[in-house]
Amino acid sequence: MESCYYAPIDPPAAERDAGYEYFRPTEATQSVWATTMQHGGPPSGLMMRSLLRCDPSPAQRFTRVTTEILGPIGLGVNRLRSEVIRPGRQISLVGTDLEVAQPDGSFRLAARSVGWRMRTADSTQVVEEPEPLTPGPGELTPVVGVTESGDLGVDWGTAGFIGSVESAAIAGRVGDTPAVWVRPAIPLVGGEQISDLESIFTVVDIANGLGTRLRTDEWTWMNTDTTVHLTRTPRGPWVGIDADMVQGPEGFGATFGDLYDADGFIGRSAQTVLLAER
Repeated sequence: MESCYYAPIDPPAAERDAGYEYFRPTEATQSVWATTMQHGGPPSGLMMRSLLRCDPSPAQRFTRVTTEILGPIGLGVNRLRSEVIRPGRQISLVGTDLEVAQPDGSFRLAARSVGWRMRTADSTQVVEEPEPLTPGPGELTPVVGVTESGDLGVDWGTAGFIGSVESAAIAGRVGDTPAVWVRPAIPLVGGEQISDLESIFTVVDIANGLGTRLRTDEWTWMNTDTTVHLTRTPRGPWVGIDADMVQGPEGFGATFGDLYDADGFIGRSAQTVLLAER
């Protein structure tokens, strides 16, 4: 198993004042759909890391993060640069772009994340939320990967990114697929301790795979985005994902997921899905 998803590297001398961070993806980022590109999870985690470091405000928390996948995220050198799009004391919007090196040395924009931050206040007296997802991760025995199925043309259990996570399946409440507790088994960036938000955003992209009932030897269902709405700040590395994918009649659909940490409900995710028959 790779020791991390990304190895930090020094920027070229000409770019040292341009505000970019540079990383080299490891094989642990590899997609289940193709060996030439990254799974959507690790880049989402890396962009969450970038958002967290963009002019952080102790008085604000992230409430919604949208990641747009603009094209295949290759395994060449990745670079990121963030900015405050809308500053403010009550709310602020920050964004980060992920670019991938091309064979000619240029960089192509491959993904973008934007996150709303809101000021915090005491609203405990009006809390309403779904019941916690049980049993919790501390009561279960996790396995490496998500499933042990590799007989349908896609290895969901051991290849690339999926083989770098730990998971435990339980009965779900949304749709008729299991809910899954999942966390990265390796650091996001070499030499760093992964934060709780980074951990969750590194794996939440797999809701699209967890919520489907389609066969991988008959269909593909790649998501072009992931939006997460949070109702409080998540705690701990584990996220419980209870997802359901809805296939429409015109070649696209959507995956919706309820999200939990070990203490209870934390929010919901939504992903647009491009359907294609093999």
